[in-house]
Amino acid sequence: MTNPAEQIPLDLQHRSALERSDYLVAKSNESAVQWIDRWPNWPAPLLVINGPAASGKTHLAAVWCEKTEAEAIRPEMLLSRTAEQIAQAGEHIMIDGVDPWLGERDAETTLFHLYNILKEEQRSLLVTMRMAPSHADFAIADLASRWRAAPVATIDPPDDILLASILIKQFSDRQLTVGNEVIQYVLPRMERSFTAARDIASLADRLALAEKRGISVPLLRRVLVELQSS
Repeated sequence: MTNPAEQIPLDLQHRSALERSDYLVAKSNESAVQWIDRWPNWPAPLLVINGPAASGKTHLAAVWCEKTEAEAIRPEMLLSRTAEQIAQAGEHIMIDGVDPWLGERDAETTLFHLYNILKEEQRSLLVTMRMAPSHADFAIADLASRWRAAPVATIDPPDDILLASILIKQFSDRQLTVGNEVIQYVLPRMERSFTAARDIASLADRLALAEKRGISVPLLRRVLVELQSS
């Protein structure tokens, strides 16, 4: 069987994270991408994108913001602004990483009123979360019922092809060139997660810069050992 890394081109160029063409599409995130492409034909004013850390939720949300000219709202503003003030920020609204504010009654009150405003005015709200709404512990039952009835686009853990692509992109984003042998070495030895791919590229970048050397299998061997020990 062909190694997954051998199927991935290694000459990727650095591109803006907002570009749709820069988002790596695979079976694990295809559903979420389709929901973004489906807008404005959503069955509800709210779309929830959920998935593990570093899985591309923020990137995909940024793609949607670029497409819709939506305003990105920091979740802590749910406590400092009213729903009306947030709704006035843009035609459509995106909130990235809302999990910690669910269960906080004041924040949920703002979310509840914001949802109703956007629904009444036929506008859209996109939020990203690590958990699905069905697993969240809401403080306000009416908000829970609305969010749990909304469409949810789940990003699953990566398969081999996507994980290899993510590794290459993480290195490319740091303007680092990696050979096929490096990907072949790392892929079967790393933790199979988006976060691990990011951490591997970050530490390899720091070591290569400090030692003024390129990205090689011996360097990646040290990276994996350091990450495992930490």
